[in-house]
Amino acid sequence: MKYLILLGDGMADWREERLGNQTLLQYANTPHMDWLALRGAGGRLMTVPEGFHPGSEVANSSILGYDQHLVYEGRGPLEAASIGVDLQPGDLAMRCNLVCLQGDLLKNHSCGRLETADGATLIRFLQERLGSERVHFYPGVQYRHLLVIKGGDKRLRCTPPHDIPLTPWRDNLPEAEVPEAEETAALLRDLMEQSRSLLANHPLNIERVAQGQDPANSIWPWGGGYRPQMTPLTTTYPQLHGGAVITAVDLIRGIGRYAGLRVINVPGATGLWDTNLEGKAEAAVEALKTDDFVYLHVEASDEAGHDGDLELKLRTIESFDSRLVRPILRAFGVNKAEDTAEALQLDGQPVRIALLPDHPTPVRHRTHTTEPVPFCICGHGVEPDGVTAFSEIDEQCGAFGLLPVGSFISHFIIKEED
Repeated sequence: MKYLILLGDGMADWREERLGNQTLLQYANTPHMDWLALRGAGGRLMTVPEGFHPGSEVANSSILGYDQHLVYEGRGPLEAASIGVDLQPGDLAMRCNLVCLQGDLLKNHSCGRLETADGATLIRFLQERLGSERVHFYPGVQYRHLLVIKGGDKRLRCTPPHDIPLTPWRDNLPEAEVPEAEETAALLRDLMEQSRSLLANHPLNIERVAQGQDPANSIWPWGGGYRPQMTPLTTTYPQLHGGAVITAVDLIRGIGRYAGLRVINVPGATGLWDTNLEGKAEAAVEALKTDDFVYLHVEASDEAGHDGDLELKLRTIESFDSRLVRPILRAFGVNKAEDTAEALQLDGQPVRIALLPDHPTPVRHRTHTTEPVPFCICGHGVEPDGVTAFSEIDEQCGAFGLLPVGSFISHFIIKEED
């Protein structure tokens, strides 16, 4: 048996008056996702445990079956694993965004889509000026980078920058949750202040401003934690002989590494609307010829949701359907709409496909929410449940009903004894 999860980050949304009170998934033209819903069984899934922030690190690792009360350490350690930084005991790893501040407001969390090469230039510059034996900046992808503080205390209150667009940034500076963490919080605030002075005068930012682009004029550390302890997925499910993760996002690569999955990097995978979806589809099919499990993650809809761009998010959903799901179905033997799920095979082996978001990122809200997400499972051993389209509303009638946090993977992967 081969298993493929197709994860559209932030794809779920709310009803929109502009779309006749439909959700974006209802309104969008998605015949291939609808084929999976029609030929499979679905429902809704809680992906964020009570008391946890609805971040992608929480939602995606919950989808893979990990108990957040046991493994959660924030985004920082996942970013570290992704870029090959081996955390030592006591190393506090933090996600370090390059953000755009405009006066008293945090204009955006991504500097208007900073290029990876430019982001690396700025982070290396900060490492030269602010780095030390204790403080180290590591370049990542686009605006997403890593800050490691030796001996740092993780008991901090650090607001994710994508949660506070166009709000006063000074109201959201790092704070200690306990007195013992105040030294770390003060260090972070000082690093942020120094970064503002240094970055404002960097030639790259001066050029960006001259071209009418948002400057990357501050760091924003958040999501701090220590190295997590996660059991490899192939240990939990020994019937899986190898697995892989495909994504353009560091934190998903990090989850994959800690879950024992090999990371496949696809040229042209950007994490944005212009990502190489065809390349991701081809890589997933090729990986399943040797591995039994692939987690294919696409970020674009989440970024469009954070931007509050309804038209762009609709386009990312329809691209996901036509440029990713369609070629994957063709590669697995589905050539016409009337084909049944039994057609899903690869080199003579049956295939199961799961389709779902990790969390909603509503365009009206511009950040993540904790509502359940729709999902469907199609393929060998799945009895169709009569749902005819894939959306938040349609899957309310799915046979699985509402699944609790952490239970999805056990419904997707067939138990060994079965």
